[in-house]
Amino acid sequence: MTSPEPAHPSNKPGKIALAINPGASFGRTRDAGDHAAQYFRAAGRDVVVLEADSYDALQRIVRDALAPGSAVEALVVVGGDGMVHLGVNALAGLEIPLGIVPSGTGNDVARLLSLPLADTAAACSRVLAAMATGGRRIDVGRVTAAGRTTRFAGVLSAGFDAAVNERANSWRWPRGKSRYNLAMLRELGSFRRIEYTVTADGTTWKQPALLISVANGQFIGGGMQITPDALPDDGWLDLFVVRPLSRLRFLAVFPKVFAGKHTSHPAVEIKRVRNVRLEAAGVVAYADGERLASLPVEVDVIPGGLRVLA
Repeated sequence: MTSPEPAHPSNKPGKIALAINPGASFGRTRDAGDHAAQYFRAAGRDVVVLEADSYDALQRIVRDALAPGSAVEALVVVGGDGMVHLGVNALAGLEIPLGIVPSGTGNDVARLLSLPLADTAAACSRVLAAMATGGRRIDVGRVTAAGRTTRFAGVLSAGFDAAVNERANSWRWPRGKSRYNLAMLRELGSFRRIEYTVTADGTTWKQPALLISVANGQFIGGGMQITPDALPDDGWLDLFVVRPLSRLRFLAVFPKVFAGKHTSHPAVEIKRVRNVRLEAAGVVAYADGERLASLPVEVDVIPGGLRVLA
């Protein structure tokens, strides 16, 4: 690994809390986490490595590490979108910034922030540079469901794509993006249209659809650009609706999603909203690739709710 350049010193003393999920991307994060810790220490930073055997246990360890008086200057997560989700929620109400060293399967939030996706040293360098400048503010989505409030940085999905996540997460094989694509094909064989009730910015309507997403970012599923004009710092969420399509027509439009060229299709609708309530029977919502709760969910935006080291 290339040694850190001394051109990005931090002007403030403080620790970097480095949260590592060894299970992300089937264990490849373990090496990325070790390399990140070495990089930050070589740059003269005090690093506290946070690890656990489970996601829930890691959430508790991270929250404890960020307690008042901890002298943590930044939380850096090593992994995929699930680790970003963990960091976003651990930092709720705090002024500590979030750094990301992408090493998961999807890395859609890192992609949104134009972070290096396959270069641990470059990602660490970006973190140190942003610590010196203060980073940037982005909006955060806030979800209320089943009496619980959760935040997300990227996209909340409730429909076909969430069902694909459900199926893919139950498989141990294949690894990587091919697992998501195969799960999509399997799910497509049995999936039926959903009858939603949508309330957005005070207006309620019935909406038959294959899926509805509420996006703060542009990407899901490891690079599918579902809302190509979404900005993470404009104070808006993008409501993405795909109305019912036949399987053949869905498969015809699907490849265009990776380049964001699907938005002119008559079954696709995108509108800017501040808050949304989604209701439908038997539908589970995912955010940043993490399972949240069954619908109904209420989603709104917290403008500038998170400082990121990007």
